[in-house]
Amino acid sequence: MYSEKVMDHFQNPRNVGEIEDASGVGTVGNAKCGDIMRIYLDIDDDQVIRDCKFKTFGCGAAVATSSMATELVKGKTVQEALEVTNKAVMDALDGLPPVKVHCSLLAEEAIHAALWDYAEKNQIKIEGLEKPKTDIHEGEEEEEEEY
Repeated sequence: MYSEKVMDHFQNPRNVGEIEDASGVGTVGNAKCGDIMRIYLDIDDDQVIRDCKFKTFGCGAAVATSSMATELVKGKTVQEALEVTNKAVMDALDGLPPVKVHCSLLAEEAIHAALWDYAEKNQIKIEGLEKPKTDIHEGEEEEEEEY
C-alpha cells in the first residue's frame, strides 16, 4: 500500500522539531481528516533556506510528506521552495495511495504558509506566492451549499 520511501520517512522522519525565532512558520490543517502540519523555515539574507523543521499531528502519510517536504526545500532559495508542489512531494516518496494525496497538499500549503509568514515579517513580496489557506478544504463548504 505504501512505498518503501513513505515507510522510511514515517518511521525515521527527518527534520522533526521547531526552529526558535524562525524566519517563517506555516501551520495548515485539514478539518475533514484532522491532520495538522506546521513547518518552520530558517532563511538567510540571500533568501536561501538554511534549515527547515516540522511538527505534524496526523497519520503516517502526513508525517512522511512533512519529512520529505522539509528535505526538498532545505538549501533552496525562497523562489525554488515556492515551486515545490504536492506532486513533487508525492514523486519523491514514490507515490501515495489516492486517499492520502491530501497529505501532500498539506505539505505544499505548509511550505507556502511559512513563506507567506516570512514575506509578511520582512515586508517583501515573493513573486507567485498567494495568501495560503489554513484549511486545505477552505471554501468547499460554500461550493457544496450552492447545489
